[in-house]
Amino acid sequence: MDKAQDNNHVDGLKTRFHQFLETLDTIEPETADLQEIDRLISMIDELEEQVEKIKSNN
Repeated sequence: MDKAQDNNHVDGLKTRFHQFLETLDTIEPETADLQEIDRLISMIDELEEQVEKIKSNN
């Protein structure tokens, strides 16, 4: 994989991480339900998959 493509993947990862942080900010800990927690876990799993893809391509 070339450097430009790696940079695109890293930029995509940064965007998804930013979205995760924004989602996390909107959740009230006292009232968070299981669906919200499951969504956060799903987002973390997606981020982990993207990181592993980037690592395996280097």
